[in-house]
Amino acid sequence: MSIEVDSEVARPQPAAPPIIGDAAPNFRARTTMGPRTLASYRGRWLLLFSHPADFTPVCTSEFVAFAQYHAQFQALNCDLLALSVDSLSSHLAWTQSIAQRFGVQVPFPIIEDPAMGIARAYGMLPAGALSSATVRTTFVIDPAGIVRALIAYPLTVGRSVAEILRLLQALQVSDAADVSTPEGWQPDEPVLANPPTTSEEVGACGTDWYYRLGSL
Repeated sequence: MSIEVDSEVARPQPAAPPIIGDAAPNFRARTTMGPRTLASYRGRWLLLFSHPADFTPVCTSEFVAFAQYHAQFQALNCDLLALSVDSLSSHLAWTQSIAQRFGVQVPFPIIEDPAMGIARAYGMLPAGALSSATVRTTFVIDPAGIVRALIAYPLTVGRSVAEILRLLQALQVSDAADVSTPEGWQPDEPVLANPPTTSEEVGACGTDWYYRLGSL
């Protein structure tokens, strides 16, 4: 079922936030780069990530890193879209401060979500939360609008942007070649062939039937 939420209007939310394999809830929202909807990203990968608050040290370190990796995400047909419950004016002031302090321009939009409609629809606020601060949740959404991965960090621990980029690369390789990737896989490293599904195929593969490395 399609769900649409508005960042400025509180609405009834689904009983549970989306998980891997679910359609991501649609939304429309104001951002630092104009209006955005989930549908406007259809046909491209999207990294939708929340941060607890503007002008905080951990979030600032993450935004500097996301900005530095932005071109690599773009090269993989992936857009970045940030979100917090802070106001648009706060977002704009913060990004200006980042540019002045670190010499880094934030090249992606930031959603304002003052009514917390999007944050609640995506489960970015813990159940029974006493604060409006979202956790550091990251959703990887594919070109068809399906949630393919999600990662949640606590308020005090910054994300690894390099790991999120690696995750996106692994998902794209898996989709393109119908393979899996082993622990810590990096681009150009061996991948895992899908295991056999019949006893005949097991016999043909020998002792390595359940763990077969190969190249693309």
